[in-house]
Amino acid sequence: MLHLSRLTSLALTIALVIGAPLAFAAQPAPAVAPAGTAATTKAPLPLDELRTFAEVMDRIKAAYVEPVDDKTLLENAIKGMLSNLDPHSAYLGPEDFAELQESTSGEFGGLGIEVGAEDGFIKVVSPIDDTPASKAGIQAGDFIVKINGQPTRGQSMTEAVDKMRGKIGEKITLTLVRDGGTPFDVTLARAVIQVKSVKSQLLESGYGYIRITQFQVKTGEEVSKALAKLRKENGKKLKGIILDLRNNPGGVLQAAVEVVDHFITKGLIVYTKGRIANSELRFSATGKDESEAVPMVVLINGGSASASEIVAGALQDQKRAVLMGTTSFGKGSVQTVLPLNNERALKITTALYYTPNGRSIQAQGIVPDIEVRKARITSEQDNDYFKEADLQGHLGNGNGGADKPTGSSSKAKPMPQDDDYQLAQALSLLKGLSITSGR
Repeated sequence: MLHLSRLTSLALTIALVIGAPLAFAAQPAPAVAPAGTAATTKAPLPLDELRTFAEVMDRIKAAYVEPVDDKTLLENAIKGMLSNLDPHSAYLGPEDFAELQESTSGEFGGLGIEVGAEDGFIKVVSPIDDTPASKAGIQAGDFIVKINGQPTRGQSMTEAVDKMRGKIGEKITLTLVRDGGTPFDVTLARAVIQVKSVKSQLLESGYGYIRITQFQVKTGEEVSKALAKLRKENGKKLKGIILDLRNNPGGVLQAAVEVVDHFITKGLIVYTKGRIANSELRFSATGKDESEAVPMVVLINGGSASASEIVAGALQDQKRAVLMGTTSFGKGSVQTVLPLNNERALKITTALYYTPNGRSIQAQGIVPDIEVRKARITSEQDNDYFKEADLQGHLGNGNGGADKPTGSSSKAKPMPQDDDYQLAQALSLLKGLSITSGR
């Protein structure tokens, strides 16, 4: 992943992988599909095509400008076989496979960008919080058109990501295009990317905020701890919770299921359907709702993908939360990792996942209940209006409490919602929900 694990999308789950472009591992799937499934149905070998394949290899070996060995040609053939199926299927060499297995630790080397491919270009799905990419201002939706001056158009995802990898501390220049505008350069240094999966804080008394940057193996456990921490800091039951999934590119399926389980008491969370038997799975709530059923708003945007969409879709279908923001990425396919010999593996799309109401998110995404686009907040200074408490000889308040003349308000501590329009709108909605629910 581009932080930097060079996969367009490597995301491994229990036996499955999901991720917008992301890689997270739990356990690899069986190397062989179960007997009796569609995968074991054998058709006659296409002899003409096999002869053509052998002839092409011979011609390349005989006529190519430089000598090419059989191993290289065969590996390239396998890569082409997988890469032309869909954007998420891939052949993983030893280094790629090792990176996939190690990525659940939440520590990576690189720039901190999740990427995908679109129309032959490399596209930023989302920058990861607190990484060189996010600090440099790279945004979801940016197109990377050059890497150190070399065009990316026509390059494979692996080639492009390889060029962005390198020694920690070395600088790299990316040429970006944003919203169809003029290309511009961003220079940043490679670093060890330590991704913290869950962040939380009280936005105001009674209103908790939980942000999930991506879904790792321990994300469900971290959300549980975040809920307990918010309750403790608040000193009593919360009035509402905002779950922020913006720019979250996905990750481990089981983690997404566990997160939803913390907010509902019963019902289906997600299910998958595919051709092979072990690709059909169903996940339901266990009844351990730790949120105490308080009003909830979920923030999503175009950088919310895969596991994020599972969470958002489940909470939307279960009528547990109001979704706010913009339509999500639309990555609704499931990948299974099939280990091969020599420390290699295939990552192949084997199923689609569906929300509790049977919606496939693939190529459509999750549509929020309330669309709120990103906007800039401009604060205006309140006028110091003359108040009743400023008048000489004014009456006191019969209910007790100190008078509040002009200028008596203390300056508020800066908070995330002060310059985040979508978050501010979510908090306002949450307050309204808690008022009408009598909390």
